[in-house]
Amino acid sequence: MVEVVAVGAAVVAGRVAVVGAVVADFAVVVVVVAAVVVGFGFADVVVPAAVVDGGAWVDFEEDPQPAASRAIRPRSAVTTGRCTAAQGTRVGTNGRLESRQVPTLRYVVADVFTDRPLAGNQLAVFTDGRDVDDATMQALARELNFSETVFVLPPGEGAHARIRIFTPTMELPFAGHPVLGSAFVLAAPLQLGEIRLETGSGVVPVVLEREGARISFGWMSQPIPRWEPFAAAEDLLSLLGVESSLPVELYHLGPTHVYVALGSEDEVAALDPDFGALARLTDAGVNCFAGSGTRWKTRMFAPVHGVPEDPATGSAAGPLAVHLARHGRIGFGEEIEISQGAEIGRPSTLYARAFGEGDRIDRVEVGGSAVVVARGEFRLP
Repeated sequence: MVEVVAVGAAVVAGRVAVVGAVVADFAVVVVVVAAVVVGFGFADVVVPAAVVDGGAWVDFEEDPQPAASRAIRPRSAVTTGRCTAAQGTRVGTNGRLESRQVPTLRYVVADVFTDRPLAGNQLAVFTDGRDVDDATMQALARELNFSETVFVLPPGEGAHARIRIFTPTMELPFAGHPVLGSAFVLAAPLQLGEIRLETGSGVVPVVLEREGARISFGWMSQPIPRWEPFAAAEDLLSLLGVESSLPVELYHLGPTHVYVALGSEDEVAALDPDFGALARLTDAGVNCFAGSGTRWKTRMFAPVHGVPEDPATGSAAGPLAVHLARHGRIGFGEEIEISQGAEIGRPSTLYARAFGEGDRIDRVEVGGSAVVVARGEFRLP
């Protein structure tokens, strides 16, 4: 039986540190170190500790109770907290207590733009990326091979956290489903109505809706895109074997997206592009869409980014609303529902709206749900 017999606390430079949770299990005594980092209302539970009990390392988490009743408790699964250098003590072969350091990177997996597990777009969020260098971030994103992987860092002015976003092949300044998924992961225990995430394209606020304590939906305010005619439009249409009923235009908001308007949803579903040829033609995401009114279907191909087809593309949903409004297919401020991902077995639902008039865009918002489906850790040498 493991018993918490003492807990001490100290405040250092605005951070509350629980430093003396002494765990006694007869002959095994360890010190558990945990911290809650407080900044702009954002708290990150930190649990860099483990204890050997019968030869097995046991991780700890903070009991998800109100602050007045928090305690450290053991569990066999990893947690959403960070642990870049797990420290603890163990009984060595000579019978003495020995120190051990285990470099550990913990992450959470969320399915984004869906309200049910095993659908939507997968996202890994490493909740503490402070000690991870650029090459390791890219290698971890390649190892997981999701459309994007996020590393959380301390924020600059005016944000709750900074995030870096990686595809399997490169870093992106901004992407939609990593922002929304990170908002769900980081804001879940805080009861925040809004969380502000710093990206390479600026600070992105995400307004959160809750059902009780659970976050059920989020709206992110995206960077205002700029646009231009796509120079290789004829080559793209020839490669895809389609015609576009609207001008083929390229939108920039960090990542770049080109839009091709097809005649029907069946035509969108039937697309079978040559990914190699597509990667040689453009490094932009290619979005082919169809629909009417408030309901639209889209597919997005980005093979040059290591994502042949994306299950849900939040960074493309906002410009799609802008594109439709600019060309008179929907009204400014009208909310559209976007279906994506069914062809690759990851059905997703996104919502978007663009506010403005003519070629003046005042605000772009993209919304959706997300669910946390897994937790894991990498222990690197």
